[in-house]
Amino acid sequence: MKSKIRKAFVLKLKPDALDEYVYWHENMWPELQAELFNQGIAEITLYEIDDKVFLFSYVEDEAAWNRLWDTEVHHRWARERMVPLMHYRQDGVVDAREMREIWHFVPKAKT
Repeated sequence: MKSKIRKAFVLKLKPDALDEYVYWHENMWPELQAELFNQGIAEITLYEIDDKVFLFSYVEDEAAWNRLWDTEVHHRWARERMVPLMHYRQDGVVDAREMREIWHFVPKAKT
């Protein structure tokens, strides 16, 4: 089995948007869920502090997120659900920064 790649991003929510942001992720469209799978995004975990969301994911390859962001269903999801809740750049892409992994530890059992 191919090992998965860890990717992380930080995003900024608009004031008082957290509850609705969580709601839409808990009620994600089935077609978006399918597209996540199709593009090689295996897992996503979201964390928050203040107005920041930290997205941690396992992906099948380095280009998985870029492929997803270029799909029609993701553009529709962003336009209809996320634009009111998050900060976007002038070009219409979510204002996200990829986080650089600086350390990872997997403990080994004592032998």
